[in-house]
Amino acid sequence: MKRWMKQVGWRHAVGLLAVAFSLGPILFVLSAAFNPLGTLSSSQLMPTGLSFGNFQKLLTDTDFPRWFLNSVIIAGVASVVSVFLSALAAYAFSRRRFRGRRVGLLSLLLIQMFPQFLAVVAIFLIFGTITDYWPAIGFNTWWGIILLYLGGALGVSTWLMKGFFDTVPRELDESATVDGASHVEIFFRILLPLVAPVLAVTGLLAFISTINEFVLANIFLTDSGSKTLSVGLWGLVAAEQRNTNFGIFCAGTLLTAIPTVLVFQLLQRYIVEGLTAGAVKG
Repeated sequence: MKRWMKQVGWRHAVGLLAVAFSLGPILFVLSAAFNPLGTLSSSQLMPTGLSFGNFQKLLTDTDFPRWFLNSVIIAGVASVVSVFLSALAAYAFSRRRFRGRRVGLLSLLLIQMFPQFLAVVAIFLIFGTITDYWPAIGFNTWWGIILLYLGGALGVSTWLMKGFFDTVPRELDESATVDGASHVEIFFRILLPLVAPVLAVTGLLAFISTINEFVLANIFLTDSGSKTLSVGLWGLVAAEQRNTNFGIFCAGTLLTAIPTVLVFQLLQRYIVEGLTAGAVKG
């Protein structure tokens, strides 16, 4: 027994400790979400009751349904468009040879070193002018915040996809060219199906980062009906409302996880293929 504990048992103990550390916050959120009192002071790690009152208040007393719709549409459109733009850029950098190619790749990488928050003041002034002339893509609009997110869509995603594009043999492109295929046909009909795993991985990462983004959304979305989930739920526990609305906030966080889980389940097969292929190909 002592030998087993010394060689293997301590690893099981560390694993159980890590699991308990990870599940603790989740269990507390579940307990608070179903807490009949719905306050922070009455919430405990282990559930003391079962009530759906917090979920009912969340759906009826707040604009949560609107926040949910805003987040899903914004994150969905932004992730799809960002993946498409990154795929186009990756294809160009991987398959084409042109002046400034190396400088462009390094520039995309270096720009990622500076957080987007540094440009908030300049972006805010630009959006102020845009709102005056084109309100449909200004403050408190879906398309405005989507354009804002697309501004930082390239970079890491392009580098990730380029590495995957490089693993596809160029002989496929040459054979298709001999058969009369254009660059557009090669991209959409040959390369995209082959790099579907990395598209799924990049899309999931883009979706998660967009739906969880708070700083820029809190600045550019001020109307209650235009807020996203992160901004709207944060307002429920801001300042003096933290204790009263904590149960509603926890109920909202549980419902917020639904879109991410659904997207992950939808793309799970491609994600596994992309991660394993990336580990082998480098």
